[in-house]
Amino acid sequence: MKKTVLFGALTVAGLAAAGASAGTLEDVQARGKLNCGVSTGVPGFAEPDATGVWQGFDVAVCRAVAAAVLGDPMAVEFVPTTGKTRFTALAAGEIDMLARNTTWTFSRDVDLKFEFTGVNYYDGQGFMVPKALGVSSAKELDGATVCIQTGTTTELNLADFFRVNNISYEPVPIETGSEAVQLFTAGSCDVYTTDASALAAQRANFANPGDYVVLPEIISKEPLGPLVRHGDHEWGDIVRWTLNAMITAEELGVTSDNIDELAAAPGNNPEINRLLGTEGTLGEMLGLSADWAKNALSAGGNYGEVFANNIGESTNIGLARGLNAQWTDGGLIYSPPFR
Repeated sequence: MKKTVLFGALTVAGLAAAGASAGTLEDVQARGKLNCGVSTGVPGFAEPDATGVWQGFDVAVCRAVAAAVLGDPMAVEFVPTTGKTRFTALAAGEIDMLARNTTWTFSRDVDLKFEFTGVNYYDGQGFMVPKALGVSSAKELDGATVCIQTGTTTELNLADFFRVNNISYEPVPIETGSEAVQLFTAGSCDVYTTDASALAAQRANFANPGDYVVLPEIISKEPLGPLVRHGDHEWGDIVRWTLNAMITAEELGVTSDNIDELAAAPGNNPEINRLLGTEGTLGEMLGLSADWAKNALSAGGNYGEVFANNIGESTNIGLARGLNAQWTDGGLIYSPPFR
């Protein structure tokens, strides 16, 4: 078993090294579209709408990068990936970046040879159960059957939690979130565990969401964010600073409503001017046009707008900002300065 796991890790690492030998920016520009890996479908985060157009919080990062690089937020080919297939797809060059609920961990960063370009959502693993099960704490789940997505940190966290609390469980392995929902709502498992944000997103779409409850325990740190292959630092910089542009724009009050005005008539705030390309040469440093960040922000707005429109309290997902508030509001969302 240990040899198999090691071989798998070395295979992904080898693919990553090979895939990063060419310049991803040049590949994307020559192709005329960005290949972006997303989940197979998490409401509010990444899923196609009724017309087949992908929407969501993670999707917005892909569109922002496409707008920054190609000037067109719709120039994206979305590639659905599972917990098992996402890393191989990125390492092999089938996708240019991965923007799905993927946790930044030591081994993924170092051993699998990926580069996380930031955190766009601070999360933690939780548990959802039917109200009829009659439990109020995850510590009461001794002997429960648990729907768990394989190939994820969730699987490892679950084993650690039950071991620490000296209780047992029976895993019900699943490949995708939609499969977990089907089994869970059909009563094939007592518990569904994954990132708390995904639990809230899935529960919002249940036929009877009031019949289910998310337990109070958060058992892990899950910093989620986009990632690219090791070795292509120029491409990593583009994805990183596109996310940072979304975060900084919210902090500076640059919105989808005022961005054109601010770009057309630069004001006295030099960081806004540098962000929008009316001052300095930041775009040139990235190998992009001066208005790269303006294009990225015009795709879907700043970080706060993307959050509010896709998963915020006014949506059926109903997530509060919490840790994902700006640092100026007591949260963890923070960007290095644009200078």
